[in-house]
Amino acid sequence: MMGICPICNGFEALELKCPKCGAQINDTGRIMDFFDDYSAYMPIDQMKLEDGYKEDFKKGQCPHLLKCDGCNYEVTYLIKE
Repeated sequence: MMGICPICNGFEALELKCPKCGAQINDTGRIMDFFDDYSAYMPIDQMKLEDGYKEDFKKGQCPHLLKCDGCNYEVTYLIKE
């Protein structure tokens, strides 16, 4: 069953602060879109089975890469679909 990520689909916006420096941390998109040139065009559920996060498919989560422009801190954030 494919869920709908509220961030990917523009229903919500992430407004989080960087835990390292306190600046706004930015969503750079789904983590699997960074794997290679074609991963953004692959079926989302298929990529979730190969993305290294064991339960994101089963739990209906969309892993996003967040990055702070202030201190370059990066973290993967799992968004409930």
